Amino acid sequence: MDLGVFIPIGNNGWLISTTSPQYKPSFDLNLEVCQLAEKYGFEFALSMIKFRGFGGDSEFWDYNLESFTLMAAIAARTEKIKLFASTAVLTLPPALVARMSVTVDSIAPGRFGVNIVSGWAPDEYRQMGLWPGDEYFGYRYDYSTEYVQVMQELWKNGTCTMDGKYFQMDDCMCKPTPSHKIELVCAGQSERGMDFCATYGDYQFILGTGVNTPTAYAPANEQLMKAKEKTGRDVGSYVLFMVITGDTDEEAMAKWKKYNDGADTKALAWMADQTDADESASEGSTAKTISLPEGAINFNMGTLVGSYESVARMLDEAGSVPGTKGIMLTFDDFIEGMKVFGEKVQPLMKTRSVKVG
Repeated sequence: MDLGVFIPIGNNGWLISTTSPQYKPSFDLNLEVCQLAEKYGFEFALSMIKFRGFGGDSEFWDYNLESFTLMAAIAARTEKIKLFASTAVLTLPPALVARMSVTVDSIAPGRFGVNIVSGWAPDEYRQMGLWPGDEYFGYRYDYSTEYVQVMQELWKNGTCTMDGKYFQMDDCMCKPTPSHKIELVCAGQSERGMDFCATYGDYQFILGTGVNTPTAYAPANEQLMKAKEKTGRDVGSYVLFMVITGDTDEEAMAKWKKYNDGADTKALAWMADQTDADESASEGSTAKTISLPEGAINFNMGTLVGSYESVARMLDEAGSVPGTKGIMLTFDDFIEGMKVFGEKVQPLMKTRSVKVG
């Protein structure tokens, strides 16, 4: 089972709380996280893309770095770990992202991939004059389909001609082509989103669910497996979990309670307003899932809270779910969390046999 880290490209990581660790993003912080991940044998790191935060008392995600330039810089300072940057498809033309990807591949041959972000928060794009209107929710995967088709044809052939509904390419050129296949991560949790990934992606970004329920995401994997049966492609899930550890289960749970007690209600209200904008969203979609009231301080991602032994056991259980190719981790405190995980949790995992160094 692969392990990855969802690096803290936005301030305060993934805890929408005033009592969790408070910090701003920087190149140095994210480089250290990736270098620690590489030291501890992690296979990949992924950075999101975000253009507007949630505000509130914690100014949640009001401070963000840009994904591609960050990962290009990190690529030059790492040696083994695979790096995924994110493109928000409404902001950058696919031919430009294809060329940017080839450039990062030349820095880190065979170690670069792209996360496709179709978009769920209208105000992120409205502030830049890029929101097409709420009808976009109904055709965003059709738009993303053409977007990815352009990139993949350019990577394969160095040229692309397309007369699509959303993109028109006239002998568009992108040379050199990449040294290795540039893999794609897709994040949509809806049936349409999973069909899109099964057709064009390599990994489906799936949210773990609940607190200390490591296999509760299994139904989402089953849905992905049904989708990939139609396409016959090798697609698996990257499952997201937050890890909060302590010397004992009680110590770790006390941290989790403290973070929940400090929930930033103003920021959470902004998130709920944005997710409610998509009136067509199904109950299992990303938008509906992340804004559920219970556990919303960390987007309702699966959360593993406990001693080092307990977290190791739960991660082994999570990795046993059929269709899982990897688990992507976030932490309350990323530097300390990575060190504790690498030195005290990972050595206890039966699904990992990584030599540190």
